[in-house]
Formats: sequence, C-alpha cells, structure tokens
Amino acid sequence: MKKLSARRRHPLAALVVLLLALACTGGLYAAFAPASKAQADESAQSLAIDEGKKLYAVGCASCHGTGGQGTSDGPSLVGVGAAAVDFQVGTGRMPAQQPGAQVPKKKVIYSQAEIDQLAAYIASLGAGPAIPSEEKYGPEGADIAKGGELFRTNCAQCHNFTGKGGALTHGKYAPSLEGVDPKHIYEAMQTGPQNMPSFPDTTLSEQNKKDIIAYLDAVNGDDTESPGGLSLGGLGPVSEGLFAWVFGLGALIAVAVWVAARTAKAKKS
Repeated sequence: MKKLSARRRHPLAALVVLLLALACTGGLYAAFAPASKAQADESAQSLAIDEGKKLYAVGCASCHGTGGQGTSDGPSLVGVGAAAVDFQVGTGRMPAQQPGAQVPKKKVIYSQAEIDQLAAYIASLGAGPAIPSEEKYGPEGADIAKGGELFRTNCAQCHNFTGKGGALTHGKYAPSLEGVDPKHIYEAMQTGPQNMPSFPDTTLSEQNKKDIIAYLDAVNGDDTESPGGLSLGGLGPVSEGLFAWVFGLGALIAVAVWVAARTAKAKKS
C-alpha cells in the first residue's frame, strides 16, 4: 500500500492521468460526434447528383444522350449549368412534348426538389451558370429607369417594349414576360434559352439584370396604370395604328358624310 501511495504522489502522475483522460475524450468524440458541416454538405450534394442522374435517365437521356453529350434530337447539356435546368424544367418547357420550331411553356411536371436534383447532376457534367439567389433578382436596390433603358436597348426588339412578346421568323416567337417568375427571367438572361442570346455578367452585370427585372415588374404589375392613358394592351405601334385607322379614320368619314348630308339638304331648301 505504501508503494502504491507513493506512485500516486509521483510528480508526473497527474500529467499522465490528464493525458489519458484527453485521449479517451477525443476517441469518444471522434467515434460518436456528428460529421462536420462540410462533410454533411458534400454528402448531401453527392446524394442530389445521384438522384438527379436517375431522374435524367428516365426523362431526359432519350434526347440528350446518356451522359448529356447530346444527340440529333437534343443539344449537349455539358456546361449549360444548373441555371439552364432550373429555367427549362421549372417553366415546363422540358421535358419537351414534341419537336418543333420552339418549345412552349407548359405545366411543370417535376417538384422543385426534383428540379434541384436534376440541376445538380447537369452541373456536375461541366461548369456553367448557377441558380441565382433571391438577392440577385430581388427589387432591393434596383433602378427601374435604368432597367427600362437597358430593356429597350437589348430586349424590346423581340419582346416588345413592355415585355408583351412578339413573332419571330420560321414559326418562332419571343414569349410574353408578364407574370414570369423573376428568377426565371434572370436565368434566361444568363443562359440564353432557345432563340434568345445569352447576356453573361460581362455583357449585362448582376445589377443590370436586377434593374431590368424591376422595370418589367413595374410595367406589368397588378397596380400598373398607363401614364399615357389607354394602353391598348401595350402591344406597340401595330395596335395603336389599327386603333387610329379604325376609330380615327372612321370618325373622319362619319364627319364627312354628315357635312355632305347637311350641304345637300341646304341646297334643296
């Protein structure tokens, strides 16, 4: 007993006990503690890619190829990025029902979670534009007047100056932008879907895109009032010219007939 008591009182005994306690604590933590946030995020991303690949094999591979390399029925998806998938699938344009000059917007058949999984898989095939955050397309800090100037310069020739859309060549058309989700407008500018040119940040900055989206919301909002009076649908010079011909010229003809009738009556009397 005296020998054991002497060992316990040894100057290094406390240090040895402390080291053993720390080793046991570290081992137990490593064994039972949850994975780090980075590992969890990586695992979730890997799972999303795997699930997206399964969805792709069922709904997309027949046209775009088993590895997204493209076929005669669909373009390559390598490098288009997650934003292109979120736009095309999130607006119901993809999967396409049938080939044609242009794939129209239709009812969305995937949930947003499934769209995110598809986007994760396509993004894994090659770097491309990412799905934008709400901060990028939200109205905070946007300049509506600047957005109108940019829209009329870059977009109005196809979409009309208030975004009502218009006809293009060979059965193609620029769709109406009224009621379109701001996120999808941003993604369309990023990726250039179908007949639309792309506007990367080197052409239109994030702020420019935000300004354009704010302008479209201003001219197509529920509480919008036309500052010039009757908007005639906001369709531009065609509808305005038709209105002038039908009602303006009609009124002039009616006045001419009335004057002629009064003149003839005056002569008879």
